[in-house]
Amino acid sequence: MFKQGTLFKLEIFYCLLGNEKMKDRFKVYSFCYSPVHFPRKFKKFLIQIFSVVFILCLSGTVAAQSGDDQIKIVMPTDARVIRLDAKIDQWVFAGDTLAVLKDSKGAKFKFRAGVSGQLVFWRLQSHKHYGKGETVGILRIAPVIAEEMESGASVVALPSFDEMLLNLFNSTGTSGLIRGQGLDWTEGFGRLIMIGVGLTLLYLGIRRQFEPLLLVPIGFGAVLSNIPLAGLSEPGGLLFYIYEVGISTGIFPLIIFMGVGAMTDFGPMLANPKTALLGGAAQFGIFGTLLGALALNAIPGIDFSLRDAASIGIIGGADGPTAIFLASQLSPRLLGSIAIAAYSYMALVPLIQPPIMRWLTSQKEREIEMTQLRYVSTREKILFPLVTLTLCALLLPSAAPLIGMFMFGNLAKECGVIKRLSDTIQKSLINIVTIFLGLSVGSKLAAGEFLNIETVGILILGVIAFSVGTATGVLMAKLMNNLSSAAINPLIGAAGVSAVPMAARVVNQVGLKANSQNHLLMHAMGPNVSGVIGSAVAAGVLLAML
Repeated sequence: MFKQGTLFKLEIFYCLLGNEKMKDRFKVYSFCYSPVHFPRKFKKFLIQIFSVVFILCLSGTVAAQSGDDQIKIVMPTDARVIRLDAKIDQWVFAGDTLAVLKDSKGAKFKFRAGVSGQLVFWRLQSHKHYGKGETVGILRIAPVIAEEMESGASVVALPSFDEMLLNLFNSTGTSGLIRGQGLDWTEGFGRLIMIGVGLTLLYLGIRRQFEPLLLVPIGFGAVLSNIPLAGLSEPGGLLFYIYEVGISTGIFPLIIFMGVGAMTDFGPMLANPKTALLGGAAQFGIFGTLLGALALNAIPGIDFSLRDAASIGIIGGADGPTAIFLASQLSPRLLGSIAIAAYSYMALVPLIQPPIMRWLTSQKEREIEMTQLRYVSTREKILFPLVTLTLCALLLPSAAPLIGMFMFGNLAKECGVIKRLSDTIQKSLINIVTIFLGLSVGSKLAAGEFLNIETVGILILGVIAFSVGTATGVLMAKLMNNLSSAAINPLIGAAGVSAVPMAARVVNQVGLKANSQNHLLMHAMGPNVSGVIGSAVAAGVLLAML
């Protein structure tokens, strides 16, 4: 609202566009509102400002309508591509799904196009990780998209014989390796490296018989996931869905824990309760490696958060199911590498532990014979899982999934009234899950995912964690032997890691080599099963804290 008696002269300039070029036409409209007149120079200055702003707005509109505008597509957050729905040069419409992503917390979300246009640049690849703000594509905006309609009577000409031969060659694995090498070395030569790794695991499992139940399916899964153009570990492939259903959700580890519980005898630990301390001492590697993972952040290309470090550290417990369960909760992006490290080192216990055991013990200590264990009643064996679960529920509920399934399997075995269910858990169920778990873990040995600096760091930390856990268990057993009135063979401390029953068998073998009458298997099972409980408790503590 203007006050009475005020006169204002406003001159509006506008520009009209021609069909091909800009023409300047000006009209002046005068409106009188006040007897006061602005200086002529000031009026010219205002006119120049309005003209420049108006021309820039019109030029922007013309540029947008020309179809040459391009917008960058950037990642909204740190995430891994789990499904790819678009490809380069493809026309997309507003709302179309370009990809499905999974962030570091495991949340999945759709990556949609906000406008219509053509993807002139597109670098997203399945199972690759991209950082927040990273440019992953360029979209050329198109206000109108014309699509040619197909007529029902169209006849497709048959390709020539040369084209058919070329198509046949392009569908071969050799062609896939050649083309993949041109895009990224991990898609070419890298696949051959990982196929060689898979064959090595098969050799160790079949020829050397190093835990064949684990190494054979893992090795074969590694070979399958690296076959060019097969896509078995990519979205839509069999191994991809097995992994998503069983590993990402944490179902397979819990079922495995139930099966291990059904095959576990707590008698040796109950007969000699102080050996449970050895299972606790062997968990030192978990927390020591957590600090080591954080220290690796000084290396360029490695960025481990505290949750990542906790997931890596649990490898030191040599408990594959626990490692997978914790990683699925704290660090899903590292789940594949952690699962590979945990199960690989579990299977390679016969190679890793004996040198450490011999290095930390003398010949005389290895020859120590332990006394026969006392008899443990059925009532004790039934009450133990119930008491343990009660304490877990009261003190550490976050460990209840692992401890609960472990104790249920053991109770099914010890109660004696559900023998049919116990047999199913011990045999059919755990065997089926072991097959799928091994194949899905092996699928994470795909070259595109495995051959990176973070995976190398995880593997190095894993073997350090496992070695430290073995060493602290042996040193704790040496200390107990010096302080206890009853003789304790320090070798059984190595069984404190959770690799059941592989670690106990290795302890028995090393003991027999030192003394043919030294049977340590039952004595080693005490710290071995306590190590399983210890690693589950450590996982629960980390879950509760982080």
